[in-house]
Amino acid sequence: MAGITVESRYLSDISVGDLNVKWSARGDRILRYYIDFRHRTLNLHRELGAPDLSILQEKANALLASWDEKTDKHNVKTMFADGKAEAERLTVQAELERDQLSNILSHTLGIDDTVDWDELRRNDAFGRSDKFDRARPQLERENAPAYEEPKITFWDTLFGKKASLIQQAEETHAVRMEEWQRREAARKDAHDKSIVAYEMERSAFLAKHAEDKAAHDKEVAEHNRAIEELIGSLREGHEEAVMEHASLVLEASNYHGLIEKEFVLDYRSQDKTLLVEYEMPNPDDLPTVKSVRFVRATGELKETPLAARAKKDLFEDTIYQIALRSIHEVLEADDFQNIENVAFNGFVTAINPANGLSNRNCILSVLCSRAEFEKVDLARVEPKACFKALSGVSAASLAALAPIPPIITIDKSDRRFVDGREIADTLDASVNLAAMDWEDFEHLIRELFEKEFNSRGGEVKVTQSSRDEGVDAIAFDPDPISGGKIVIQAKRYTRTVGVAAVRDLYGTVMNEGATKGILVTTSDFGPDAHKFATAKPLSLLNGANLLHLLRKHSYDARIDLAEAREALG
Repeated sequence: MAGITVESRYLSDISVGDLNVKWSARGDRILRYYIDFRHRTLNLHRELGAPDLSILQEKANALLASWDEKTDKHNVKTMFADGKAEAERLTVQAELERDQLSNILSHTLGIDDTVDWDELRRNDAFGRSDKFDRARPQLERENAPAYEEPKITFWDTLFGKKASLIQQAEETHAVRMEEWQRREAARKDAHDKSIVAYEMERSAFLAKHAEDKAAHDKEVAEHNRAIEELIGSLREGHEEAVMEHASLVLEASNYHGLIEKEFVLDYRSQDKTLLVEYEMPNPDDLPTVKSVRFVRATGELKETPLAARAKKDLFEDTIYQIALRSIHEVLEADDFQNIENVAFNGFVTAINPANGLSNRNCILSVLCSRAEFEKVDLARVEPKACFKALSGVSAASLAALAPIPPIITIDKSDRRFVDGREIADTLDASVNLAAMDWEDFEHLIRELFEKEFNSRGGEVKVTQSSRDEGVDAIAFDPDPISGGKIVIQAKRYTRTVGVAAVRDLYGTVMNEGATKGILVTTSDFGPDAHKFATAKPLSLLNGANLLHLLRKHSYDARIDLAEAREALG
């Protein structure tokens, strides 16, 4: 503002009016200066006046300094109120999380755990219209030039010019007609070409639409056929179907994001026993905050942790509830009465404070029959007492994470497994992997991965060769973080592997209750295959990866797809 300097730490909050003056009656001198100040945040208004600009400046400085001080206090008060509100919100959230954990057993009792097959079935229509959004080109026409009658005067007729004027008009019209016809022919030719291009583009669009719709409809049909096959297999009590169904049930169990669900399943059809090996949270994975308070002096939010006893009680209560809840869910959802007994082993992975190493220990185990479990009123039990009454086994204190021997463990034997043949030692630079006997190739892949997993105590089993696009080998990796049951498929292909093979592998991983799937091929994978595998527990190894893995273990071989195609016909 002219003549006045505005200084404040909160200039964005302050608006300043125009500098006004009051003149003497004769208008020859200024009697007083006036200026208006407003503070938007504090909602304050003040008009200052002084007979001299220097005095007015002093008043403005004093006013703005006082407003800065008030703004500081206002901000501190607001920060305190916001900080206190946030502390209260976090405290309520911590209480809610603990309350949700305390009621995870009662929560499932109000839910129908049976699988909603209609919800799993797909009925989604293809989402894109088959309407081609480009308009068909239209022929732009130009009217033919009209004949212009010559203007013939009396004198033209008198002097004999009429005929020549008429002839000149006709010749001019003929030239104009000829030019028009050339333009018309050029327009029609350009239009005909645009029509051809349009029809080609439209045909390509419709063909792509039909192709994509057919692929979508096929995918939907395959998905629904897999659902029907699963239901049919469940009716017949097939082991894989029972495990897949139980996996669907446990995956659908809602723990409000407080529990990471990870488990491995096994099923024995001879005595209708389902075994669940569940990865339990360790004590530090559960909510450990009792309350939050706002420290006014520092502006920080400070957490008050749960007392050691409360933390221990929360952990033990949660673990026992997860065990009982999981058993209840798989039994309630078992419409086809395939499960007569449920064995539940709870594992916890935590760092051993004595050596700093990560240990995975079974901390509780129970085996109970359906008849025994259905006698229990879960709405009224105390979880630990109920677990013990079902002859469950656990250490005196679960929080100590002391290992106990499981009542039943997952049997790694599989009737599909056969003895492996040693193939790797027969390899040399002359062997074209892409032209190998397909059964020898599967045994080679088993042998190769066996060397990979043996270093950490794992084992790899090769299955009976059936060329049915199923499981070619299964690895059991004991690593507590990245390990588990791993499905391996070997594809001795000479052409690019499409998305269908990768989709089949993913379905197999789900059916087997495996933690990961590996697809190995002598060729390569298409872009759709890589896209489908993204963010899924799948690894795709192409021919180059396979050769690298062989060299890593000191084996030599080659891959020549063209030679293999010729050799294999």
